[in-house]
Amino acid sequence: MTNETQLKVLLIDEEPDRVKALEDALNALGHNVVCHLTQPNELNRHVEQTEPDIVIIDMDSPNRDTLESMATMSQQNPRPIIFFAEQQNDRKAMAAAINAGVSAYVADGLQPDRVKTIMDTAIAQFDAYNSLRQELDKAKTQLADRKMIEKAKGMLMKHQGCDEEQAYSTLRKLAMDRGQKLIDVARNVIEVLELTSSANR
Repeated sequence: MTNETQLKVLLIDEEPDRVKALEDALNALGHNVVCHLTQPNELNRHVEQTEPDIVIIDMDSPNRDTLESMATMSQQNPRPIIFFAEQQNDRKAMAAAINAGVSAYVADGLQPDRVKTIMDTAIAQFDAYNSLRQELDKAKTQLADRKMIEKAKGMLMKHQGCDEEQAYSTLRKLAMDRGQKLIDVARNVIEVLELTSSANR
C-alpha cells in the first residue's frame, strides 16, 4: 500500500461537525470517503463491500462492540485503522484497541491539520506489521513442512528397511519424476503408507 496515491477511506463517527472537518481535511489531501458509518456495527461487511484503503474511527473511547468489530475486520479484511479517541490517558483502552488491530491510536481527539502525518504513520505501521506476520506465517509453514518430510522419511525407513539418506533420496526422486514439490510427495507417501499399514492390520 502506498500513501502517495488517492486513498479510499471508511469513516466511523456520529458527530456531524467532526465528520465535516475530517472529510474536508481528507478531500484537501486528495482522499475520498467511500463509506461513512455512525456506529461500527457490521464493519467487516462494509469493508468487504466498499474495499477502503484505510479505516478512520472517531469516538470517545473503544467500547466492546467496536473492539470486536475491529478485531473481526483485522482478521478477515485487514486494513490500517486510525482511532481518534476523545478520552485521554486511558492506557487500557489504547492497549485493547491496538490488540484489536489499530495501527495508530490518537488520544487527544481529531486534529485535521495532523491527519496526513497520522495516516502516513498508520500505513507504515500496518505495512511493517503485515510484513512481520507474513514472515512468521512463512516460518510456521516451513516448520510444518519439515515435520511432514521427517515423518515421511521415518515411515519409508520403517517400511523399506533403509537409512535416512536413502529415504530422503527416494522422496527426492519421486518429486522429480512426478514434477511435484517435496512436501506434496511427502504427504502422498504418508497417506499411502498409512493406508497400507491399516490394510495389513
